[in-house]
Amino acid sequence: MKKIIYPIVFSLILTVTSCAELLQVATQVNNSVNSTQSISNTDNISGLKNALNVGIGQAVENLGIENGFYQNAALKILLPKEAQPIIDNIKLIPGGQKLVDNAVLSLNRSAEDAVKEATPIFVSAIKNMTIGDAKEILFGNENAATEYLRKNTYSQLQLAFAPKIGNSLAKPLVAGISTNESWNTLSSAYNSVANSGVGVIAGLKPVDINLENYVTQKALDALFIRIADEEKDIRQNPVARINEILKKVFGQLDKK
Repeated sequence: MKKIIYPIVFSLILTVTSCAELLQVATQVNNSVNSTQSISNTDNISGLKNALNVGIGQAVENLGIENGFYQNAALKILLPKEAQPIIDNIKLIPGGQKLVDNAVLSLNRSAEDAVKEATPIFVSAIKNMTIGDAKEILFGNENAATEYLRKNTYSQLQLAFAPKIGNSLAKPLVAGISTNESWNTLSSAYNSVANSGVGVIAGLKPVDINLENYVTQKALDALFIRIADEEKDIRQNPVARINEILKKVFGQLDKK
């Protein structure tokens, strides 16, 4: 009798054990599915917008302080390429190098001053942004959200931001002198030489640059570079996800 009972009991144990394991696996799969389903497209959109807002806040904070541009080797605004003849021939102008240095410093001070005005412009653009392919952006490259924002808002931002730059260029930000004044002093001195007989013989060409357009482009490009840096950090570094929606949405990337 015992010989008959033992196999039956052993079979029951195996069956119960297998069922328990299957139940555990099923529970894990179900939890995983529920976890995935709980992150809706609305959540993903909210997370992306939140990430951009965080990135913008950090970018503006880092760039909108004194030397935020000027002491950042990658983002420092130099004289436009059209001004290269001035740099190449600065020895022809008394005190020319000092004029160049002051103009460069003023360009960066103007960008640092104006960038503080960028936040509400960016925030407004983000609020009005609709993302039908939120999942594609979320699981895209490391700056997919930033590139989407750039593609869809750059022109509007440029139009809105240019007047801010214009105002900053007119402010006396360096030694009581505005960027416009520094540039006009530099370019006028050079153009005087370029238009003189000596300049004509030397083949010098007068320089005429729209500073507002130039600094606007450089300032916005710098902002998008910094926003992309912040997005990359949020995507790759869980510590950078400073609130629950970022942890929830970008946590999906950790499972890839």
